[in-house]
Amino acid sequence: ITMSKKIIFTEDAPKALGPYSQGVVAGNTLYISGQIPLNPKTEALVDGTISEQAEQVISNLESICTAADASLADIVKLNIYLTDLSNFAEVNQVMQNKFSEPYPARATVQVVALPLNVDIEMDAIVLLNE
Repeated sequence: ITMSKKIIFTEDAPKALGPYSQGVVAGNTLYISGQIPLNPKTEALVDGTISEQAEQVISNLESICTAADASLADIVKLNIYLTDLSNFAEVNQVMQNKFSEPYPARATVQVVALPLNVDIEMDAIVLLNE
Protein backbone atom coordinates (compact mmCIF):
# COMPACT_ATOMS: atom_id res chain seq x y z
CA ILE A 1 0.00 0.00 0.00
CA THR A 2 1.43 3.34 -1.03
CA MET A 3 0.45 6.27 1.12
CA SER A 4 0.31 9.51 -0.80
CA LYS A 5 1.74 12.61 0.77
CA LYS A 6 0.78 16.18 0.10
CA ILE A 7 3.26 19.02 0.45
CA ILE A 8 2.08 22.15 2.25
CA PHE A 9 3.60 25.50 1.28
CA THR A 10 2.62 29.04 2.18
CA GLU A 11 4.22 32.42 1.58
CA ASP A 12 3.01 33.32 5.10
CA ALA A 13 5.75 31.19 6.69
CA PRO A 14 9.50 31.23 6.08
CA LYS A 15 10.69 29.42 2.99
CA ALA A 16 12.57 26.19 3.68
CA LEU A 17 16.28 26.80 4.33
CA GLY A 18 17.24 23.44 2.86
CA PRO A 19 15.95 20.29 1.18
CA TYR A 20 12.73 19.96 3.17
CA SER A 21 9.09 21.08 3.06
CA GLN A 22 7.31 23.45 5.44
CA GLY A 23 4.75 20.74 6.02
CA VAL A 24 3.83 17.28 4.80
CA VAL A 25 0.39 15.69 5.05
CA ALA A 26 0.31 11.91 5.28
CA GLY A 27 -3.13 10.42 5.88
CA ASN A 28 -4.94 12.78 8.24
CA THR A 29 -1.75 14.04 9.88
CA LEU A 30 0.25 17.17 9.10
CA TYR A 31 3.93 17.16 10.07
CA ILE A 32 5.34 20.69 10.34
CA SER A 33 9.08 21.23 9.97
CA GLY A 34 10.98 23.14 12.62
CA GLN A 35 10.10 26.82 12.62
CA ILE A 36 12.45 29.53 13.85
CA PRO A 37 11.69 33.22 14.60
CA LEU A 38 12.05 34.29 10.98
CA ASN A 39 9.54 36.84 9.75
CA PRO A 40 8.37 35.63 6.31
CA LYS A 41 7.44 39.15 5.18
CA THR A 42 10.82 40.75 5.91
CA GLU A 43 12.86 37.50 5.69
CA ALA A 44 14.63 38.78 8.83
CA LEU A 45 15.06 37.13 12.19
CA VAL A 46 13.06 38.60 15.06
CA ASP A 47 15.77 40.15 17.19
CA GLY A 48 13.78 40.71 20.35
CA THR A 49 12.90 39.04 23.61
CA ILE A 50 12.39 35.29 23.78
CA SER A 51 8.66 36.05 24.04
CA GLU A 52 8.72 38.00 20.76
CA GLN A 53 10.71 35.21 19.15
CA ALA A 54 8.28 32.56 20.43
CA GLU A 55 5.32 34.58 19.09
CA GLN A 56 6.90 34.63 15.61
CA VAL A 57 7.62 30.89 15.74
CA ILE A 58 4.01 30.15 16.73
CA SER A 59 2.76 32.54 14.04
CA ASN A 60 4.80 30.55 11.48
CA LEU A 61 3.33 27.27 12.77
CA GLU A 62 -0.15 28.80 12.58
CA SER A 63 0.37 29.94 8.97
CA ILE A 64 1.33 26.42 7.93
CA CYS A 65 -1.67 24.99 9.83
CA THR A 66 -3.91 27.48 8.01
CA ALA A 67 -2.47 26.45 4.63
CA ALA A 68 -3.60 22.89 5.47
CA ASP A 69 -7.07 24.01 6.64
CA ALA A 70 -6.15 23.49 10.28
CA SER A 71 -5.43 25.68 13.31
CA LEU A 72 -3.21 25.77 16.37
CA ALA A 73 -6.00 23.94 18.22
CA ASP A 74 -5.41 20.93 15.93
CA ILE A 75 -1.77 20.51 17.04
CA VAL A 76 -1.51 17.27 19.00
CA LYS A 77 2.27 17.27 19.63
CA LEU A 78 4.62 20.22 19.92
CA ASN A 79 8.39 20.03 20.27
CA ILE A 80 10.19 23.10 21.59
CA TYR A 81 13.94 23.49 21.31
CA LEU A 82 15.63 26.19 23.40
CA THR A 83 19.29 27.13 23.60
CA ASP A 84 18.65 28.20 27.22
CA LEU A 85 16.06 26.47 29.42
CA SER A 86 15.94 29.54 31.67
CA ASN A 87 13.68 30.98 28.92
CA PHE A 88 11.14 28.19 29.57
CA ALA A 89 8.77 30.26 31.76
CA GLU A 90 8.50 33.07 29.20
CA VAL A 91 7.85 30.59 26.38
CA ASN A 92 5.19 28.92 28.54
CA GLN A 93 3.47 32.29 28.97
CA VAL A 94 3.39 32.87 25.20
CA MET A 95 1.95 29.37 24.75
CA GLN A 96 -0.81 30.11 27.27
CA ASN A 97 -1.69 33.23 25.28
CA LYS A 98 -1.71 31.46 21.90
CA PHE A 99 -3.11 28.02 22.78
CA SER A 100 -6.24 27.05 24.67
CA GLU A 101 -7.15 23.87 26.49
CA PRO A 102 -6.89 21.06 25.79
CA TYR A 103 -3.21 21.78 25.21
CA PRO A 104 -1.08 19.67 22.86
CA ALA A 105 1.35 17.09 24.19
CA ARG A 106 4.77 18.68 24.36
CA ALA A 107 8.48 18.14 24.81
CA THR A 108 10.89 20.97 25.60
CA VAL A 109 14.60 20.37 25.33
CA GLN A 110 17.71 22.48 25.63
CA VAL A 111 20.05 22.23 22.66
CA VAL A 112 23.55 23.56 22.04
CA ALA A 113 22.67 25.45 18.86
CA LEU A 114 19.88 26.00 16.33
CA PRO A 115 19.82 27.11 12.67
CA LEU A 116 20.96 30.72 12.11
CA ASN A 117 21.99 30.80 15.79
CA VAL A 118 18.42 31.47 16.96
CA ASP A 119 17.33 30.83 20.56
CA ILE A 120 14.14 28.88 19.83
CA GLU A 121 12.68 26.43 17.32
CA MET A 122 9.41 24.48 17.33
CA ASP A 123 7.99 21.70 15.20
CA ALA A 124 4.53 20.17 15.38
CA ILE A 125 2.29 17.26 14.52
CA VAL A 126 -1.25 18.27 13.59
CA LEU A 127 -4.38 16.11 13.38
CA LEU A 128 -6.44 17.16 10.37
CA ASN A 129 -10.21 16.95 10.23
CA GLU A 130 -11.47 14.03 8.20
